[in-house]
Amino acid sequence: MEWTGTRYADGPTAEVHIRVAAPPAVVWQVVTDVESMAEMSSELQSVRWTDPAAEPGVGVTFIGASRHPAMGEWSTTSHVVEWNPPTSFAWAVEDVDSPSATWRFTLDPDGDETVLTQWVQMGPGRSGLSAAIDAMPDKEQKIVFVRMREFETNMTATLDQIKDRAERLAQDAAGATTTPEARP
Repeated sequence: MEWTGTRYADGPTAEVHIRVAAPPAVVWQVVTDVESMAEMSSELQSVRWTDPAAEPGVGVTFIGASRHPAMGEWSTTSHVVEWNPPTSFAWAVEDVDSPSATWRFTLDPDGDETVLTQWVQMGPGRSGLSAAIDAMPDKEQKIVFVRMREFETNMTATLDQIKDRAERLAQDAAGATTTPEARP
């Protein structure tokens, strides 16, 4: 990530992409299994749907617990704001109208593969960074830059994990459809 000098009020974003050797329907299964996301993240510690019996979709909520060495531990409630199987899934953190962050996965088919994108935008609502910015307003741009760089690094690691899981699922499904006689 290159230095941009962005301030929090600018709504900074980060985005990463990865090519997955699996169709979007398979990648979708992994991306929307929010409870397993903590297994793929160094910061996110746990996730649970607030109503496990509810059908996933726009308006459904989940709670995530996170930990960061500089910011401590916290929990947030996220609201699903976009649910378009198998192409996009997005959620707003805390307040739908003024979220502390908005996250999105986009799945674009490319033949038998999927180009998976993870995107995040900070703000416009207050977040964990707000206290640091309030305490050191002259360092706001650096604080924002460092956090966006962390997001980019963490998203890259998460997409690598999603890719591995989705490709294994696709291989397992292909193996299950092959007759015993046709298997090597």
